[in-house]
Amino acid sequence: MSEFVQYLVNGLTIGAFLALIALGYSMIYGVVRLINFAHGDVFMIGAFTGYGVLTTLGVTGGAAWPAVLAAVVAGALATGIVGTGIARAAYVPLLSSPRLALLIAAIGVSLALEEGVKDLTHARFKSYPGVLDGGRIFSGTVRVTYGQLTLVLVALALMAGLWLFVTRTVTGTAMRALAMDRDAARLQGINVERLVLVTFFAGSVLAGAAGVMYGLYYVQISFGMGFLIGLRAFTAAVLGGIGNLPGTMVAGVCIGLVQSFAAGYVSSRWTDVIIFGLLIAVLALRPTGLFGERVVERA
Repeated sequence: MSEFVQYLVNGLTIGAFLALIALGYSMIYGVVRLINFAHGDVFMIGAFTGYGVLTTLGVTGGAAWPAVLAAVVAGALATGIVGTGIARAAYVPLLSSPRLALLIAAIGVSLALEEGVKDLTHARFKSYPGVLDGGRIFSGTVRVTYGQLTLVLVALALMAGLWLFVTRTVTGTAMRALAMDRDAARLQGINVERLVLVTFFAGSVLAGAAGVMYGLYYVQISFGMGFLIGLRAFTAAVLGGIGNLPGTMVAGVCIGLVQSFAAGYVSSRWTDVIIFGLLIAVLALRPTGLFGERVVERA
């Protein structure tokens, strides 16, 4: 029973990170109808930004919460700027082009970001300082730290903030209108290009914050970390019904739980086989995902 509880706690923690990244995939696809392959690499840049802030501030360990907060904010803002810049330079000029052009551009951006960070870091792994080790809520057979709890609460706060932004603000309402019909939204006076940039900024901010929290939790980061994490997050977005934000949040947590239990009870080598096998099984039964967001095809 203690093992089950430990895997549950670990799965909820991992799921919080995945949900944040998956929300970016879901938002961008909902508005632009683009599978943004570069999103996982934006997450990776957030992780390296947070690492840079912590090392610059001289943090070597212990509960340095002001420095951790600065790292999360810096990672989120840096990736927000990077994501917006990518959208402005590579995606907005192609909005009227066939979807294949956008898809190829996304793959190119992903490779450019990954190879750029690889060169800058000399392809070396980096290690975050152990700032989450101190202070345990439970110990012994079940290990839950205050750091884990804090990361989950921050992730939940960011998700709630996004939900309020999308559902309670004028800009969020315009984004939902744009997701339904781009041409009709333009005829209503909505600035499509500006809203696309806002969408990329919001999604990239969430990915950057998740990157810093991932680094704090797992400690070790690398230039290639965004690929697999991005695929898992995209799986969560599809499972939840891509474009459906609440569904994406729930599916992200579910994927985190599957990852934790699969690694604990089966083998970490089989984790991705189980995750992507689950994706295939769900889509075979419900092609629109668990929460069935209806996607309107556009000409």
